[in-house]
Amino acid sequence: MTKNLLEDMVRTKRMRKEEAPEEIERPELRERFYLEENKKNRGSQYALWFVALVAVVFLFFAVSFVFSGAKVIVNPKAKDLAFSESLSAVKDSNTDNLSFDLVVISGEEKKTMQGGEEKDVSEKAQGAVLIYNAFSSSSQTLSVDTRLEGSNGKIYKTKTKIVVPGMTKNGIPGSVEVEIYAIEAGEEYNSDPLDFKIFGFKGTSKYDKFYARSKGKITGGLVGKFRQISDVEKTTAVNELKDVLQAKLSKKVIDQIPSGFVLFKDSTFLNIDDENVDYASADGIVSVDVKGTLYGFLFNERKLTKKIIETDTETYDVDDVFISNIKDLTFSLPAQAGLANKDAVSFTDVKNITFTLSGAPKIVWKVDTENLAGDLLGKQKKDFYQILSQYPNIKSADLSLKPAWKTSFPDKSKDIKIIVNYPE
Repeated sequence: MTKNLLEDMVRTKRMRKEEAPEEIERPELRERFYLEENKKNRGSQYALWFVALVAVVFLFFAVSFVFSGAKVIVNPKAKDLAFSESLSAVKDSNTDNLSFDLVVISGEEKKTMQGGEEKDVSEKAQGAVLIYNAFSSSSQTLSVDTRLEGSNGKIYKTKTKIVVPGMTKNGIPGSVEVEIYAIEAGEEYNSDPLDFKIFGFKGTSKYDKFYARSKGKITGGLVGKFRQISDVEKTTAVNELKDVLQAKLSKKVIDQIPSGFVLFKDSTFLNIDDENVDYASADGIVSVDVKGTLYGFLFNERKLTKKIIETDTETYDVDDVFISNIKDLTFSLPAQAGLANKDAVSFTDVKNITFTLSGAPKIVWKVDTENLAGDLLGKQKKDFYQILSQYPNIKSADLSLKPAWKTSFPDKSKDIKIIVNYPE
């Protein structure tokens, strides 16, 4: 009896006063009341769990709807060719024939070195001038060592025999470039750009009609004792600077190539405009300076692609394909092209070239992703490969639908993502 009394006391304490009717005094009635209350509480808990489950399911379907879509990964049709052909191109052509544009960029590289043995030095200043003929339409021959009087009052001589062209019909003076040197050694002949008159024409009607202007500075004049570097050191330094200059200029050109054009690695040529090795100053440091101009043959990619695919037995539409590795083809100028000795070539005067192009061009078919996405809108998943069969430019494709149980494509094109694995 004592145990039952204690249990009743505990249960009574746990009950709130308003929840325990006064008429429930007998133990059997009190037990029944608590059982019924527990059933009610469990029923409420089950209802809450059910509501939570329904909410989770609803949220899952809502999120699935928001992130639903289709992703198609396409592998385009491609073909490798074995190619080695001699091609011809003309400069700045507006026709459908293969043409080229000439890119030109200049630069300079310098380095300093420690001078070696001290020697007596006697050097004459040198430079280059343009001589103009505004006298008549007839050309004028000037012999080697023709004397030119500079606007600084100094006399210089031409290094080679030249012929100055006559004026054009439009009255434009003819001109020719020639290298010059000072008649005496010394720094006083070094100068910024000068104007010149032909000394031998003084007192004649030609004196005012023939004139010259220097291209850049006149430099190199020097007399005295200076430390020098050996010929081997000079050659090594100059060659290193040439390599650095060519690499830098090539990168600049490549970075500026417009879309739709191709510049082959071997289609650029560096002409050295000036190699200058100064003699050591008081601290014994020698400065080596190389100036050069990079010339490159730039080709229209579409025209070049057309030339390449014409050599294959299969028929192509040039607007339907592209060559993914066209920049990797090997470009070379045969010796008979007249450009083998690039140092003796005036690239700006080149009007046409014949070159060899070789390699393994990869022809890749273009895929119209907009049309494909439009054809897939709202279609059943089972119809996917039938739709693909209407696209001969596609080799294969993989489909991914979200959520996974979806059996049809979205109704909006923005929900269909098409990725084409074009080879690089």
